Amino acid sequence: MMEKKMSRPFKVCAVQTGAVGPNDLPDMVQRTCAEISRAGSEGCDIISFPELYLSPFFANRLDESARKYFISISGPEMEKIRDAVAKAKINAVVPFAEYSGVGYHNSAAVFDRSGSLVQIYRKTHIPAYFPTDRPGGTGSYEKLYFQPGDQLKTVMLDGVSVGVLICYDRLFPEASRSLALEGAEVIIIPISYSNYSDADHRSGIWDVPIRSRAYENGVFVVACNRVGVEGVRQHIGRSLIVDPKGAILLEGDGANEDRLSVTLDIDSTRDARINFPWWRDRRPDLYRTSSSEKFGRSWRHDAPDSSLT
Repeated sequence: MMEKKMSRPFKVCAVQTGAVGPNDLPDMVQRTCAEISRAGSEGCDIISFPELYLSPFFANRLDESARKYFISISGPEMEKIRDAVAKAKINAVVPFAEYSGVGYHNSAAVFDRSGSLVQIYRKTHIPAYFPTDRPGGTGSYEKLYFQPGDQLKTVMLDGVSVGVLICYDRLFPEASRSLALEGAEVIIIPISYSNYSDADHRSGIWDVPIRSRAYENGVFVVACNRVGVEGVRQHIGRSLIVDPKGAILLEGDGANEDRLSVTLDIDSTRDARINFPWWRDRRPDLYRTSSSEKFGRSWRHDAPDSSLT
């Protein structure tokens, strides 16, 4: 039987990185450039890395010295990465702790094949929880470090509509739905997800929101997680690439660094939305929140997804 030819192939690469030391920024920048070069030579169209992967995950504790982890989009570290992107001629999602000049953010820079910055996504949902039953200060102090972003927007890369979320954002269906209504076909989610004292539970539910966001919106989801022990944190790895029907295409190693690479058939998002017609059957007239009113205004026959009917 002849294999069906993809009409809109888009090869993605998710790099699952491990523990980072407090002085490892130069090495991580060098590694990033090497990974970008490798992915470009392998014909990948886009590469992504985990949340805040250039530094330790410092937001699990309060530490005045953590300011050293924040860098500027125009600083030498990001300039080196941008040059590597342009040389490899690949699109890239590069998360980092950002100092914007007016605030501190948990961010992801999106570069196109020319190395041009096309978006800085700043994490919009910022968690804070300080449970006493989690050893070693493995809660989240992110609200004390980061200012939230205020935009959920897609960008066009090689004719593919791509949206970005970061970690905690994935737990809010409204965020991915907003991107899908903007036309997103692929949602990339850098993550730093670890086990706590409830390790069995957290490991068991790891894939649930990621697969749900793909299934309920008819989009591909590329979720790139950290892995391994970093201080008191046990990152579980298991990065995921999920298809628009919620099925796992690839899953990363649960103990070691890994690279996930696969070619997506972007037109299968259209098929998924026709076969599972959530868009047709939604009732935004009944959803009484300000965000759902926005969704109701967005979903018209002349909106990006209207071609599904």
